[in-house]
Amino acid sequence: MEKAMVFGATGFTGREVVAELCRRGIPAVAHVRPDSPRLKDWREKFMSMGAEVDTSEWEEAALVRTFVRVKPAIIFCAIGTTRARIKQAVRSGRDPKRQDYEAVDYGLTALLLRAASAAGIKPRFVYLSAAGTGKTGLTAYARARYKAEQAVLKSGLPYTIARPSFIVGPDRDDKRSMELLGAKMIDGLLLLAGVFGLRKLRERYRSTTNRVLARALVRYAFEPSAENAILESETLH
Repeated sequence: MEKAMVFGATGFTGREVVAELCRRGIPAVAHVRPDSPRLKDWREKFMSMGAEVDTSEWEEAALVRTFVRVKPAIIFCAIGTTRARIKQAVRSGRDPKRQDYEAVDYGLTALLLRAASAAGIKPRFVYLSAAGTGKTGLTAYARARYKAEQAVLKSGLPYTIARPSFIVGPDRDDKRSMELLGAKMIDGLLLLAGVFGLRKLRERYRSTTNRVLARALVRYAFEPSAENAILESETLH
């Protein structure tokens, strides 16, 4: 059976994508950074689900070798940095530019696309973007996401781009209290908007959980109708 590879597998949504693939009996390969301080824990966790674990370096030649070996039919790209990681890099004396949105959200996505092309494979590339992504993004995060989307669109690979709104849930490693509060406030406002007939607005920007989103990502990854499509938040609940 064809395999699916998940990059960003240790993230809030990525880990649920791996779990959902395994629940569906789809051979899954979870990528974990070789320098991850929790490599042993993640290896045990993913293997207990029934997934393989790959620890390829984030380097094009290494990824090409991995893609040639695994030949994934689907590549899930659920990678992304956070402001907390950027601040941590500064505190620890590391170069924060190696952890910023341009380097991670765009740079690593582009690296995966180049490696897949160099490996001579044509997997469906499922990219986890964000609601509101566009050319006129006001934040570094939004601009990096737009740039990554453009790289996916121009890659020549079949793709599915997902743009969820706030992603919430009880098992997030980094407790984003302000983001959670913002999601609750926006959900409340959107509920009111729905009462006044703005249902489409409510459906597009209301929050979802990482598990619900993962189920949608895996489902759409194998749907012919979702190939070369951009899926807005209202289709991902």
